[in-house]
Amino acid sequence: MSAAPERVVACLRMHPADGSPLGAEQYAGVLALLGGLTPQVQALPPEAALADVRSALRYFGCDAARLAAVIRVRALALYGVDCTVGVAGNPMLARAAVREARPGGTLVVRDEPAAVREFLSGKPVGALDGVGPKAARTLCSYGLDSVGKVAAAPPAALRRILGARLGREVHERALGIDPTAVRPGASARSIAAERPFDRDELDPVEHRRALLSLTEELGARLRTQGPDGSAGRDRGQDQGQGQEQEQGQVCRALSLTVRCADRTTLTRTRTLPEPTAHSAALTATAYALYAGLGLQRARVRALSLRAEDLTAAERAARQLSFDPEDEKARRLEAVTDRVRARFGAHVIARGTLAA
Repeated sequence: MSAAPERVVACLRMHPADGSPLGAEQYAGVLALLGGLTPQVQALPPEAALADVRSALRYFGCDAARLAAVIRVRALALYGVDCTVGVAGNPMLARAAVREARPGGTLVVRDEPAAVREFLSGKPVGALDGVGPKAARTLCSYGLDSVGKVAAAPPAALRRILGARLGREVHERALGIDPTAVRPGASARSIAAERPFDRDELDPVEHRRALLSLTEELGARLRTQGPDGSAGRDRGQDQGQGQEQEQGQVCRALSLTVRCADRTTLTRTRTLPEPTAHSAALTATAYALYAGLGLQRARVRALSLRAEDLTAAERAARQLSFDPEDEKARRLEAVTDRVRARFGAHVIARGTLAA
């Protein structure tokens, strides 16, 4: 008799069945549904969640695929939300599985070395958590362009190529090892915003205008909210010797999701050159992600941006800039944030957005 797995982790990606944006009440409802099955539920806003369902499998006496089907049926019946589900032995593999699953379906990766190896080996090295574009290019330059090749590489070689810590982590992830646990009540490591269009929008100018609005909103939220969601301190209160104290949060990556009229969804993610909450940097990255999609007269129904891998601004290093325009823009952001905090979010807007 085989030993029971130590963990069975399900990752859910939620999307309303009618194609509309996922509402906060719907999201909270599905989280509550998961909470009724297991206490180990971690929210991944704006549309995903992790759940350690091992205890639920024992209680209901069923396998992971059957439990996922129950969750999907209940979420659809109670909240009008269809769920795509990935199930595996740890959070990293569960997230990878949900990305591979067909929309509204379930993909289970068995918690066995051979099954994990088969699932991961053919994927590009950039698909691994923690491997950004720069690290991926470095690995590819050594011929390590797939997860399978990285898994087979000597750990010492990876440490020399990527450094001790990252080399060790990448090798473990290529083997499907992820020691992180599902953390109930953990602070969100991402924030998101969405702009639906009143009609299916063809005009790239309107698409870029929506992206500008999104980056302005996300930048302001990052700069003025602490990791626990509380309001940050007034940046003007901490000025001393000509410098501002960093507060709020910064993000290390930005993800763009485009929902089209035919219900297809396109998603692209890019790691930022440095952790930032600077709206101009977020806007430049968002525009680059949009351009990279190569949309040709696509009828776009909604655009959403997610700032990912958040950390406290005080813990992040920022490269000094000798560009006076950049420093001027950052000082203007600080003033704008204080005015909005006092008089409301909509009292100041860019001319492009106010038109």
